[in-house]
Amino acid sequence: MSLAELRAAPYLDPSLPVPHRVTDLIGRMTLPEKVGQMMQFDAREDLEHIVRDRHAGSILHTSPDKVHRAAALTAQTRLRIPLIVAEDCIHGHSFWEGATIYPTQLGMAATWDVELIERVARATAVEVAATGIHWTFSPVLCIARDLRWGRIDETFGEDPFLIGELASAMVRGYQGRGLTDETAVLATAKHFAGYSETQGGRDASEADISRRKLRSWFLPPFERVARAGCAAFMLGYQTTDGIPITVNEWLLDEVLRGEWGYTGTLITDWDNVGRMVWEQKIQPDYLHAAAAAVRAGNDMIMTTPAFFDGALEAIASGLLDEADVDRAVARILRVKFELGLFENPRLPDATRISAVIATPAHTALNLDVARRSLVLLRNDGTLPLESDGGRGPRRIAVVGPLADDAQTQLGDWAGSSGQVDWLTQGHPRSQITTVLDGLRDLAPEGWTVTSARGADILTLADDPAGSHFPDGQPRPQIVVPAAADADLIAEAVSIARAADVVVAVVGDRIELVGEGRSTATLEVIGGQRALLEALVATGTPVVVVLMASKPLVLPDAVRDAPLVWVANPGMQGGRAIAELLLGQIEPHGRLPISFAEHVGQQPTYYNQIRGQHGDRYADLTQRPAHVFGEGLSYTTVEYGPLVLETREVGVEDTVRARITLRNTGGRPVEELVQVYVRDAVTSASWADKELKAYRRVTLAPGEERTVDLDLAVHDCTIVNARGERTVEPGAFDLLVGPSSRDEVLQAAPFTVVS
Repeated sequence: MSLAELRAAPYLDPSLPVPHRVTDLIGRMTLPEKVGQMMQFDAREDLEHIVRDRHAGSILHTSPDKVHRAAALTAQTRLRIPLIVAEDCIHGHSFWEGATIYPTQLGMAATWDVELIERVARATAVEVAATGIHWTFSPVLCIARDLRWGRIDETFGEDPFLIGELASAMVRGYQGRGLTDETAVLATAKHFAGYSETQGGRDASEADISRRKLRSWFLPPFERVARAGCAAFMLGYQTTDGIPITVNEWLLDEVLRGEWGYTGTLITDWDNVGRMVWEQKIQPDYLHAAAAAVRAGNDMIMTTPAFFDGALEAIASGLLDEADVDRAVARILRVKFELGLFENPRLPDATRISAVIATPAHTALNLDVARRSLVLLRNDGTLPLESDGGRGPRRIAVVGPLADDAQTQLGDWAGSSGQVDWLTQGHPRSQITTVLDGLRDLAPEGWTVTSARGADILTLADDPAGSHFPDGQPRPQIVVPAAADADLIAEAVSIARAADVVVAVVGDRIELVGEGRSTATLEVIGGQRALLEALVATGTPVVVVLMASKPLVLPDAVRDAPLVWVANPGMQGGRAIAELLLGQIEPHGRLPISFAEHVGQQPTYYNQIRGQHGDRYADLTQRPAHVFGEGLSYTTVEYGPLVLETREVGVEDTVRARITLRNTGGRPVEELVQVYVRDAVTSASWADKELKAYRRVTLAPGEERTVDLDLAVHDCTIVNARGERTVEPGAFDLLVGPSSRDEVLQAAPFTVVS
């Protein structure tokens, strides 16, 4: 095609409707060009081969130089179809040096703040778009189940309702005012669906889930974002009922594209198609794997290079129709036209980069999110560490392996977490405030802050199975818990004895977190247990800051100590923690996930299905250490009686209730009033209670306020034995209180009449 003919081609005319442009372009493409459009390649490989020989539709894991190089190569191709550039921008622009890194998704979930999470996604999109990236693989809608799973930190916790609320906010933030907005990036709902229902916490293991169970818990958050216009869905690694999600036609075709009418893009996770051959052994070769993946409705195939030849062979052998490929390519091209990439490939913009990366406004937002993500779980009056007429603590010993570990504070999918090879040292230390930094900076004049590491957590050893998986990906090294070090503990004990209070910062490290890094235990490992026991033995009050990717189990020595939990809190986490400890801010966070008392309790989520013999193990309790929704304040809030407006309602009605709250302490508070529902008798097994709403109530010291609570009856559903979501007439309880724990919930019965 000559340059003049190319310029006159209808697909390059932005005034034409997108479907017209898509049809025209597909009609001009060769079969290899079509198959290439379905492929997403790792940009760390040979770009010239990817673009020229394989006609790539997308690349990921790239840099601005490579984005420019790939665009130049694309401009030399026959049809000049632009690339979509993708990256794992999970809680900030993960792998851009100096970008703003926010708390992990689990940390953000502890805010229970929809508006704040949308602002985080919007700010992230602005930074991401400036660097030439069009597509983020976020948010994660997986439901936390077994805490041993290595990707708990990527979830919004254990409740489908809260997940739907926060994920929808992130989608709105990423996609901005629409895809024509140059600061918008494509959002991706992942991992569709049931990926987190693991066997023993093992990553990507068989998810033994019935279709009814999927419809009950795992699908509702995805349905919500699908109907709200989330641009893409990423498929999980696992098999369900023996079928890899990649080729689960019931889930992809009947439910997603059929019932929900979803028209967005489906992308596999990393080498899902190849895994059917070499790992799951569902397909005999790449020819059959490629054919099955296309027929099931996948559009973009992430990092399975052999898909190219496999798909071509499948069509040549009659195993696959070219029309199936055309449907997938049409969806990919439609997104490229909607983004306007043919007119503006949205390359890295140096001026925008310097103007929008890590702006003061984004840093301030980061600090605000970190503040609101902190959860105070126990307090014996030691906190806050305020100066009281000169009698307050003036000597703080900051101890622990994570007290000054800047990169671990950022968590997974950030800097030096291991997914890319160009940020081996992580993000700039100057942008990160650790707990030690924060306390040194913010402690009142005249106070002293001393520090000691006290313990190491782990070392690494090579996996005996080898350095790489069969697909060529590096195999993570295995963790060897560090031994307790007498000299390190002695140093910590020395400064603890000389202090008025000890702040012990313990938890986990990146080597214990992420894909393929599930853990067999939930205890703090290495020398941390011995350190905590030695600190308590000094008699100096100990405050534990548990900085951990997920809920962990602490040793008995500190079971009664004041406890602050913070998921990896991002760049400003240390300052936020210091502010909380010193009483400069109030505790706002509430748990989006339950804490186990011991690892054998797994799973520990609050909305368990009713029915078992007894309520404990023969040898240990089933009672969680801390439950979904829990979190203390620096004051006390008294709940008055729960009052219903009427106790009989129809399916189309609204349950209206009110409750009076009074701040009985001396500090202001922002109370999170949580509303649960219990369906007394159901036609099929169901959860004992489910979160349906929550209200934030601000109270000054001594203030009393009556809160109105409205709940639509049509939200009081179950999924019956036929897989239908419905409201069943009968008796219900409205449950209201400060957490999901039964002892703190008030119940008001109501009846739904048919």
